[in-house]
Amino acid sequence: MRLKNFYTYFLLVSTLFACTGTEESADKNLPENPNILFIAIDDLRPELGCYGNDYIKSPNIDRLAETGAVFTNHYVQVPTCGASRYSLLTGMLPKTKGHLSNEACHNLIAGKPETETPETFIHHLRRNGYYTVGIGKISHYVDGLLYGYTDPVGTEYELPHSWDEMLLNSGKWGTGWNAFFGYVDGENRQSMNKQVKPYEMADVPDTGYPDGLIAEQALDKLGELAKKGEPFFLGVGFFKPHLPFNAPKKYWDMYNEDEIPLSPNPYIPENVNKASLHGSGEFNGYQLGDEEATLDGPVSDEYARKLRHAYFACVSYTDAQVGKLLDELEKQGLAENTVVVIWGDHGWHLGDHLVWGKHTIFERALKSAFIVNIPGKTKGKSVEKVVSAVDIYPTLMDLCHVEMPHETDGKSLMPLLANPVAEWEDASFGYFRNGISLRTDRYRVTKYFRNEKPVIELYDHQKDPNETKNVAEEYPEIVESLLPIWERGNTGLFD
Repeated sequence: MRLKNFYTYFLLVSTLFACTGTEESADKNLPENPNILFIAIDDLRPELGCYGNDYIKSPNIDRLAETGAVFTNHYVQVPTCGASRYSLLTGMLPKTKGHLSNEACHNLIAGKPETETPETFIHHLRRNGYYTVGIGKISHYVDGLLYGYTDPVGTEYELPHSWDEMLLNSGKWGTGWNAFFGYVDGENRQSMNKQVKPYEMADVPDTGYPDGLIAEQALDKLGELAKKGEPFFLGVGFFKPHLPFNAPKKYWDMYNEDEIPLSPNPYIPENVNKASLHGSGEFNGYQLGDEEATLDGPVSDEYARKLRHAYFACVSYTDAQVGKLLDELEKQGLAENTVVVIWGDHGWHLGDHLVWGKHTIFERALKSAFIVNIPGKTKGKSVEKVVSAVDIYPTLMDLCHVEMPHETDGKSLMPLLANPVAEWEDASFGYFRNGISLRTDRYRVTKYFRNEKPVIELYDHQKDPNETKNVAEEYPEIVESLLPIWERGNTGLFD
């Protein structure tokens, strides 16, 4: 099933070389089957230095971006962890309400026999000679094993055919879910019956929280993989900045809380029904929070800055773990033949539209970080075209020169990796809250299948990047022009 058409291979690589513009780049040929280091970061907004945010401390991701391609308009298909990852892994848009659930991989993949169609792109790489290792949260279950939040560690794999190895050092927390919601003393949200704050600062080393252990385990595995001499896919799934916003003190100390900017739009947009938003239930589940978040009005500026401070500290903590992986690639001699991908599984409202959380189909929840580094090829490009998480599957297959066994809903990003301004249709679809949203290069148009009015929302991102006003009634002709494109994303799941 490998792609042996060397003419096609030559065209792909030649196009990439042509756009680098240097002989040095042309000398750095990736092997036919490069390694893939895929770093999934939970709840990561595209709020990093390399995205133009100078108040965020993300030096390691920024370092990767200096030689990578930064996709400035990348959108996930579903703004919740498990469903977003299912869409990424399968390259498919949601077709049923089951595809919108955190249990999508559990219900639609786990326990199924192996078939000709691979269960995920990782499975397909494994079938084509790649040694596949997962560490941390790649699908929904944080160690790849099926069990409830308060149950003992399970024995059934969420992705039964994708992994050669699936690992997680849960440390003092004992289970993956305990670690995911863990506090520095070894307790967790479950053991404390939700009587916890949504943030914590502790003067501990990186391994005092789970992401430090994940990084440590990944470093050891990179050393092993370097000795195997075969192409590998290593997926590393970091927990932060997912709630609770817990991080070592040194990352909190990187910020002056008084200087942290507040949300540019901490109110419900004009002409929008509250049904398009939510009451921050996940966030309020941390029941010792200083204030409750509601749709009746914003939390205090003081508390909003504390929460944003906590989130930013978690981003910097995770960034430091990414830096360790990048350094280890160099140390092991793997950097020149390893494609590195950083992907955020969705965004997060930090008080935007009165919401603290994901679970909306507004810009803040659907837009996330996405960076691809191809050694010697990407050269610090910024790609402004609208792309989707479903595009990642076919892109990785092209990069690894592996044939696609079936069509996905995504399209390969290779043309944009070669030329950021290549011809491309700017359209991405998002699904949640009984609604479907289309994002184009300028507009977001959303249609809800519900009784509450209005059911159509239109935002002009050229004039209103923070989605402060629904202008659908003012510009019905724009809505009418966009609905045929929107209809292509209507997969019938709300019919």
